Order: sequence, then C-alpha cells, then structure tokens
Amino acid sequence: MQARDVLGLLRLENGRRWLDAAEDWQRGDALAVLEGERPYSFLTRSRGGSKTTDLAACALSELLVADAPLRCYWLAADSDQGALALDCIAGFVGRTPTLLDRVEVQSRRVVVPATGAMLEVLPADTPGAWGLTPHRLFVDELGNWSDGAAARRLWEAASSAVAKRPDSRMVVLTTAGSPDHFAFKVLEHARSSQMWRTSERAGPPPWLDSDRLSEQRARLPQAVYAQLFENEWVVAEGSFLDPAVIDAAFVLDGPALDRKGGVGGYVAGLDLGTVNDRTAFAVGHREGDVVLLDRMATWQGSRRRPVDFAEVETFIVEAHRRFHFKLRLDPWQGLDLAQRLRAKSIMAEEFTFSPASKQRLAATLLSAINAGKLRLYEAEGLRDELLGLRVVQSTSGSWGFDHKTGGHDDRVVALALMATALLERPSGEITLHVARGRIPGVASGRAQIGGRRGW
Repeated sequence: MQARDVLGLLRLENGRRWLDAAEDWQRGDALAVLEGERPYSFLTRSRGGSKTTDLAACALSELLVADAPLRCYWLAADSDQGALALDCIAGFVGRTPTLLDRVEVQSRRVVVPATGAMLEVLPADTPGAWGLTPHRLFVDELGNWSDGAAARRLWEAASSAVAKRPDSRMVVLTTAGSPDHFAFKVLEHARSSQMWRTSERAGPPPWLDSDRLSEQRARLPQAVYAQLFENEWVVAEGSFLDPAVIDAAFVLDGPALDRKGGVGGYVAGLDLGTVNDRTAFAVGHREGDVVLLDRMATWQGSRRRPVDFAEVETFIVEAHRRFHFKLRLDPWQGLDLAQRLRAKSIMAEEFTFSPASKQRLAATLLSAINAGKLRLYEAEGLRDELLGLRVVQSTSGSWGFDHKTGGHDDRVVALALMATALLERPSGEITLHVARGRIPGVASGRAQIGGRRGW
C-alpha cells in the first residue's frame, strides 16, 4: 500500500473520502509531501484552508505505510494546537473502520503497534529537541509561533535534525503572518533552495462563505485580514481606524443626564489609569444594534496630586443612581474599589485582561465603528484618541490597538469595554467594566465630564 492509497481511505466529518473531497491543489500538496522529489516543503494557506486536517492526513498516511519503526514528530504552536492535530488523526481513525485496530491515539502520540511507527506531538514551548533523529517532521502554523528564544530553539533543533538522516522529509504548513517573524525568513530561504518545494496559495479557500468573509473583513484591521484570509506576509501596523469613519460616528448633540425611559440596559466602562495615564469612565446604552455613548468622564493626575479614589467611587455611585448598571473589573487594580461598591449594592464581577480579551475588545470596537453601530458625542479628547490609535500585533499573531507615542487611549479603552458588553450580551443585561492601567500605580487628578466638571 502506498501513501496515496491511505488518503483514499480516510473519511472527513461529512462522510466523504479525503481524496475525493480535496481540491486539486490540496491533492498536489499532499502527494508532493508524501512522494515528491524534494524532501522539504513549505506550504502557506489562508485561515480555514484545511491546514491541520490535511497535514494530519499526510502524517497518518506516513505511519500506516511504514513497514518498520518510523519516528515522526509534529511541532505545534502550543499544546492546544497540538491537541487539534491529535483530534484530527483520531477522527480519521474513528471514521475509517479498517484502521480502528491498527492505530492507537494517545495523549501526546499516535502509534501503529504492528510496526512501531510513531508520531509525537511537541508544542513550541517544549524545552528542547536536540536529541531527535526524525524520519518525518510536520510543522504546523509556524507563522503563529512565538518569536521568542524558546520557540526559535525548538525550530532550529528539530529542523536541523532532519539533516541527520538522508531519508528524512519535512513539511511546514502555515498561514502568513508578519514578515518580521522568523518563519518568513525560513520561507525566503525555501523559495531559493533546490531542497525545498514551496506552494503559496493566495486568497481564502473556495468553501468559505462569502458573507462570513465580509463580516471578518469589517471586523479586522485591513492588514490582519490580509494576513489571515488573503495569506499575505504584511506588517499589521498603522492607523487603526479610518478618519472618515470616525467623523461619521460623532452624531450625538451632547451627553445625557439620566437614563432614557424604555431602554433596557445601560453599561459603563472604567479604565483605571496611573500617574501617567488617565482614569476614564464611559456609560452608554443600546438601541437595536446601535450603541450610544451617554456620558464620558476622565481624571487626569500627576505625581504631586494623585486622584482620590474616594472621589471616583462617589462619582460611580452617583452614576449608578442615574443609569443603574452592574460592575465588571480587572482584579489586578480595581478589586478594592469593587468591594466598596458591592457594599453599596452595586453588583460586581471580575474582568481579566489577556491577549484574547484585548483582541476581542479591539475587534468589537473596529467592527462597531466601521458598521456605523457606534454613536458618539464630542466628549473632550475622545476624537483625538480614536484618531491616534495604531494597530499592534504580537509575534504570536494576536492583535489589538495602542496609542501612538506621546498619546493616550484611556477613553477608548473605557468606550470599548462598554460597547463590547452591550454588543456581546442581550440588551437587557447591564454591566460596568473596570480596567486596570498599563503601569502599576495610583490614578490621579480631577474629573472632567464632557469637558465640564460634575454632572
């Protein structure tokens, strides 16, 4: 049996055989990986391009055609990505009755007991791989690995290990990312090497729904969309929002004094700053699928005159009396404030910042403004902060916004917290988000509300 014969047996979740369902370019890539003259392959596809599934099909095929112990390794961006590979292989085995007694899928390995052929999954944060002598090396989503020293060492150890054996083969399959990432340097080498076959497929795969792609295009920064769905190696930095779109959002005459009758839920966002950052507060509500900013307040501090958090607390209590909201906070800095507010019958829950939650805030803000679903008034400094936002992206691919040098984004963070809560939850739920400042410390200054002190 040859590897292509195994591909003809494997069934997808919809019941179709992989070889029958695959596009011509998928079959071409798989056969080149398994049987091609060049021992190394570097393949790039957009998000949703069946990367892990196709690589899993190739890996399982290699294991099943081996007639002796075969040592294969799968390098993944992290443990979760590695688990997806094992799930894909387990799915193929479970849907192919003739394989059930031939393959064992374990927590970190896939084994064919009859021959001793084995595939081991190694996350990119594995301490080291200098002792490997692989027959086959499968590298998944290299462009989304951390660009740190540990990930680079794993890549260098594993990729150099394939030179130990004259019959070793290696394949890298990834979505494009930043050209500053070390994966792009590997691709540039592969393009010019006679040992490598490269295949770079532009644009989204044909099976992705056009409406869903349109939603992604509206929700993501242009450069991030280009990376993920156009499969382009571009730097995801620059202006976060179009100035014309920002201008179109400022349609409200001014701040509101109290809640509207008949409106179900009000939400507030609070970004706790330090001596260098402002503390910013924003409260708003939702009408249909549109979010309206009702009030914005800021406290600017200095080292000599730190903010009296009792003043902030008093302000929030008064805001709650007028608009009736709940509290969600980042426990790192706002826990004491939340406890005092709970004592005053303002319900509180925790909100923790992480790369994923920051990206969610940025995506929601971007989508809402681009779609005309965020209506603002000329709160002091808000327009300037929106215009000054820049797209930032980590080496692992997560993205968000930040202010330009010398600027601030405290008002925007408060606004994003408020808008995200309103758009992600039913309009009847009311939440106050409290966010920590980026630098540990104590916020400082006096409050400004829409350019005026007090209500």
